[in-house]
Amino acid sequence: MNILQALFFPPEQPGGVSSMVPYIGERFRKIGWKMEMFSLPKRIRNKGQEDIEFATFDWRPYAGNVIIDKYMQTYKDYLWWVKLRLSGQKFDLIHAHHPIAALAMKRVFPDTPLLTTIHSSYERELVLNGRIAEGGPEHRFLTAIYGELDLQSDHLLTVSKSFAQYIGTYLQEPDNTIVIPNGYDERRFKPVSHDNEVTQLVTVCRLVPAKGLDVLLKACAELRKRNSRFVLHIIGDGPIREELEELSQKLGIYDDTIFYGYMLHPEELMPFFDVFVLPSRAEAFGSVFAEAALCLLALVGTNVGGISEQIEDGMNGLLVPPEDPVALANALETVIVDPHFRYEMARAGWNKAKEAYSLNRVISELKRIYTSFGPDGADADSEAAVAADAGDGREEP
Repeated sequence: MNILQALFFPPEQPGGVSSMVPYIGERFRKIGWKMEMFSLPKRIRNKGQEDIEFATFDWRPYAGNVIIDKYMQTYKDYLWWVKLRLSGQKFDLIHAHHPIAALAMKRVFPDTPLLTTIHSSYERELVLNGRIAEGGPEHRFLTAIYGELDLQSDHLLTVSKSFAQYIGTYLQEPDNTIVIPNGYDERRFKPVSHDNEVTQLVTVCRLVPAKGLDVLLKACAELRKRNSRFVLHIIGDGPIREELEELSQKLGIYDDTIFYGYMLHPEELMPFFDVFVLPSRAEAFGSVFAEAALCLLALVGTNVGGISEQIEDGMNGLLVPPEDPVALANALETVIVDPHFRYEMARAGWNKAKEAYSLNRVISELKRIYTSFGPDGADADSEAAVAADAGDGREEP
């Protein structure tokens, strides 16, 4: 089969879907499939001028709103870029990984089967980051997009059961949504034997309110009051970095906190830490938890969305309520004072991530869906070839 993987962000971007799809393409190509990737370069701005219509709702009453106008212009730009670069080409199947990518591809290739994976919720992020009001015009517009995707896509996919339930409230047939959790190339994540005298905490995320890093800093301040020894490493950048640095100074933990800024390959540094912690206010999946587990870090997260599907509290990590610095401090204190418990949880997390979030599993599930739309693009032993290429992934850390 000739399959196009349609991304929004360029595939060189780190984290989440942008770092996963290139590895999927690589594995499929090694077993004889033809698979291309497409995305919108950052330099493409305000090129598209084509009028846009949606089949399920009228977007014009929302025009004049800054966020909605920007969304629509980005859609037009993506459409312009698709027509410029792909017109005249033929694909057996298009797998889109962003709503704009899906809608633009369907407009240019109306007769080509379209799969759409919804990896995250833009409107929830905007609400949590304080940029829009829940129930406001931006929220109504962005949630209406789910209905349009439902109509235009042959199948909707998403990354967690909780997120499937969330988008299901906006779909005509929510039970038809397919859940395929993200998968990771195990070769990218290698545990490293180390013995840190002081417990090293790490978080990796975009620095925005939705990630709850203000709660994390308050929890660490509570740890400092209890004389718990730790160093907190914050990898990532974003609009509230200065605010978080000021908060760490105000709380008296600035000397215990290291702000790294943006890092292209955080997985190269992550194995040298002890505990991964991220108190998100919402997560569709939380890819970085699986990545941290594959690096043999103990996991501490909030009981929300896809995080709670990855962590079984007390078994392969610890879950705490969102917005609760004291509960988070208690969980972190547990893994700081008991290294043996911390290691056993990390081992359990590593085992689950190997089994549940293997890239081989994702490829096997995608292959089954892809081939339902056309002739098999590889030989009968293709799944075995995938496993052979990756190894069985069961080496001991």
